[in-house]
Amino acid sequence: MTPLTYAEVGATETGALPPGYRHLRYRTAIGHDVFATAAEAVLTWRMHRAAGIKVNTAAERAAPGVDVTMHIGPLPAPCRVVWVVDEPGRAGWGYGTLEGHPARGEEAFVVSQGADGVTWFEVTAFSVPAGWLMKAAGPGARLFQRAYAVWCGRALRRLMKP
Repeated sequence: MTPLTYAEVGATETGALPPGYRHLRYRTAIGHDVFATAAEAVLTWRMHRAAGIKVNTAAERAAPGVDVTMHIGPLPAPCRVVWVVDEPGRAGWGYGTLEGHPARGEEAFVVSQGADGVTWFEVTAFSVPAGWLMKAAGPGARLFQRAYAVWCGRALRRLMKP
């Protein structure tokens, strides 16, 4: 099995993001009483596909150990699911980067439902450039990562509309 490209595996699950990386925390409301539908969309890659991301994986659902390559345009981003949560009121997963990913680190996509019935979508990530492309992008890479989180949130919100 190809090793992950970073040591702090699972840090997005605990929320204690490691020092030495750029951190991203993004949270947005996506609807009222839509948790089950949102959870299924996140766990089955449907949210990513709705955002226009090409998802290559043999698995129908996120599960620890599943390798997945996301393609944003022509660029492949190989990663491995390192944790999954699927419980009442909270569902999602985190992936770690593999060799060939433009970054080194971890990113998580989670939905949760509050007591008021509002479903929230959260992206938590820590990363540093892994190669020349992301290094050359400089601050633009940070903007892109945040825009990617926002784009996923918008795609998920669109999926919740009848």
